[in-house]
Amino acid sequence: MELILWRHAEAEDTSPDLERKLTGRGRKQASRMADWLNPRLPPDIRVLASPATRAWQTAQALGRDYELVPELEPGASAADLLRVADWPDSVHPVLIVGHQPTLGQVAMQLLANQAGDLPVKKGGIWWFVSRERAGELQVVLRAVAGPDWL
Repeated sequence: MELILWRHAEAEDTSPDLERKLTGRGRKQASRMADWLNPRLPPDIRVLASPATRAWQTAQALGRDYELVPELEPGASAADLLRVADWPDSVHPVLIVGHQPTLGQVAMQLLANQAGDLPVKKGGIWWFVSRERAGELQVVLRAVAGPDWL
């Protein structure tokens, strides 16, 4: 299974939190990352986004269908995210547009199998692949990319 974690791009510093919109810079970040992702994404990918405005605006940059998932709102747990993604059992690759610290907690769990979190830059992605080797689940980090160097 492939799991791509995409942190929403830069958003306004306003409230209420769920209604924060992308800034001009954030729209550019989302567009730049979408341009990089689109030719690399499998055709059957499921795109799931937090219902926070900044997350679905980031997902819209892909120009693909996406689903708003309440369980991905700010404050979601790593377990919530992995359950929504059906990791590692999903038959379809999944791209999740979400928030820190949840994305960093998932990255830490997948890479080191421990609690904690890793920094995920605004607009950045972490792309994981699961595979089975000798009867054991392995997690491979396929790519880490930030919008500023694309």
